[in-house]
Amino acid sequence: MQKNYTKLEGKIILLLCVIMLSAAASKAQSVYLPQSYQLYQKFNADVYSKGSSLHTSLRPFLMDSALTNRYNQLMGVGVDSTRKNWFLRKIFNEHLVDVKAKDYTFYGDILLDNTFGKDFKDKSTEAINFKPIGFGPNARIGLNTRGFQFGGTVGTKFSFYTSAFENQASFPDYYTDYVKSIGFVPGQAYDRSPGKSYRDYSYATAIISYTPIKQLNITLGQDKTFIGDGYRSLLLSDYAANYPLLRLTANVGKVQYMMMWAYMQDKNEPKFDSFGSNRRKWGLFHYLDWNATNSLSLGFFNAYIVPEADDLGNRRGFDVNFINPLVFASGLGPSSQPGNALVGFTGKYKIFDKTALYGQLLIDRIKATDAFKGSTNGYQVGVRGADIFGVKDLNYLLEYNTVKPYTYADTKSISAYTYFSQPLGDPFGANFRELNGIINYSAGRFDFQGQVMYAKYGLDATGENNGKDVTKPLVPTLTTTSVGQGINTNLYYAEGTVAFVVNPKYNLRFELGGIYRRESNSIGTKNAAIISFGLRSSFRNLYHDF
Repeated sequence: MQKNYTKLEGKIILLLCVIMLSAAASKAQSVYLPQSYQLYQKFNADVYSKGSSLHTSLRPFLMDSALTNRYNQLMGVGVDSTRKNWFLRKIFNEHLVDVKAKDYTFYGDILLDNTFGKDFKDKSTEAINFKPIGFGPNARIGLNTRGFQFGGTVGTKFSFYTSAFENQASFPDYYTDYVKSIGFVPGQAYDRSPGKSYRDYSYATAIISYTPIKQLNITLGQDKTFIGDGYRSLLLSDYAANYPLLRLTANVGKVQYMMMWAYMQDKNEPKFDSFGSNRRKWGLFHYLDWNATNSLSLGFFNAYIVPEADDLGNRRGFDVNFINPLVFASGLGPSSQPGNALVGFTGKYKIFDKTALYGQLLIDRIKATDAFKGSTNGYQVGVRGADIFGVKDLNYLLEYNTVKPYTYADTKSISAYTYFSQPLGDPFGANFRELNGIINYSAGRFDFQGQVMYAKYGLDATGENNGKDVTKPLVPTLTTTSVGQGINTNLYYAEGTVAFVVNPKYNLRFELGGIYRRESNSIGTKNAAIISFGLRSSFRNLYHDF
């Protein structure tokens, strides 16, 4: 049996919580801005301005003076300050609860998602007993979510945010098949109704943030972290579920440095103790971002995934790399304490005002014996910006990603670069190429977005491992690294949405959306043509474009 589960780590986290809570009487501020591509792209004109020195590659952002004006603009879209009626103000202008006092602030909202949809390519006759608003008509595709959020500040050094959602959903067939294959709704939680015709699951975020001095922020809670300037990240993305984390971020001159500890789980490995529902593992992440100039930024990334205990339940001893602040140091750990290490590099150059080229380079298989020698396992290159063709609030992105087979995997599957069987990088895992184009335009309360994507990847036949599924254990003799090896598959994806923003404070909106998806290989073709409409709210990244 595994002994002494996490006593030292628990004491450290408890101590930090006490320190952070004691900041209530202090005076500085760090306000959490939930990570959402839909929201963040609207800051393009500000963060990619040649006059801005903001670090853009570590998200979620913490609000500061460089973002405040634009944030206030976005939160004021359509707001009529002359409204006096309490009910109309809460519907269109304000948070449900909004308190602003001298020494603290607090806000809270009820969050609802209720959508109806239909896949015109779905020929299934299976009965779907799902009601998107809890009563009334059924829908073959739909979402019924009840949630809340609240957050605020105490003094000027302490802030907090939490949200939770209870969901039932009937997804398109391609998405349902994936949920059933891993028993988990991507980015969210366990599917509690695997035997039903619809999915039942939850979602929660909780963060407390403390900025003792202007140059240092300490964040503790359950959330996601995103590294990079793109829509996807090959280094660390927000695709997987929220995980417990402790994140320290320092800003000194032109350098931003992040160090994060995460406590993760693997639902596929056999258990040997009664602590929790799954085997556990630690994740250690470093990221250093250097703004060489206002236009040029270079970043250095390091990740280390290691089981909490071996297959026999012997708990891993103390490893100095858990607290080593040096980038790349974790990959040089002792062979007696094996883990899965990878390193990466990011770069960004503002080629024009409000326009930036960006990229990532991912290197895996780093060993102490050959230091920085390794194979280049993946890279990203993209361009993004704002006000294209001189049209204000017209934001765009064009991005290419590719990752070779078997990247992120490990000989011990528990050490794979995953959380709850979901990749910590791109949703496609490995063994893929992908091209994404996204454009967004806002006009008053109306928001328009379009996305097109092409991807090529290699699937596995029964009993095979062609390197796409990063949860499968790596066999040392596997040396082929041709992208698309296995069942060569092509995916075409297009999505468009038109939204009318009712209340910008929590992104309450009516949304009409359409998706076209075509996946084809030698086995056959799967098509989807989906139209959906409904009420949506909150700022979250939930991916279904894979």
